Amino acid sequence: MEAAEVMRVNRALNKMSKLYRAAKARKLAALGLHPGQDVLLWLLAQRPDGMTVSELAASIGIEPPTATRSLARLEAGGWFRREPVASDRRQVRIVVTDAGQRLVPGIERAWAELAEEVIGEVSEDQRETVVTVLEQANDRLRALVDEAVLTEE
Repeated sequence: MEAAEVMRVNRALNKMSKLYRAAKARKLAALGLHPGQDVLLWLLAQRPDGMTVSELAASIGIEPPTATRSLARLEAGGWFRREPVASDRRQVRIVVTDAGQRLVPGIERAWAELAEEVIGEVSEDQRETVVTVLEQANDRLRALVDEAVLTEE
């Protein structure tokens, strides 16, 4: 790749990342959520029996302390409750409440609106190409990040 193309790709990816997060933040604000909280709440809603903090963190690829901080911010909304794990008194299960369940359709609607707005009116083939390229790029980034984590240990 030539230098001009490298700069163009980097600029586009950086700009997209910032703009996507800002647009998502605006949509989620209407629900009383911040980016990241939507994913946690949505995942919890998929598991009626709840999840431990470790399970939740592992499912989205973050560290348990990060999940704990995010949950602390969500707790004020009454969107989940903590229940003891009978087999391990040190653990608690995070269980979404009815109030949290009621937010899920709004989260999914915000995601759908944002996807439509970002991709725009393109053909099904173009949309498939865009999503495939983005997924491939994510896979390569994930491999780079995992590789970096392994070399740091």
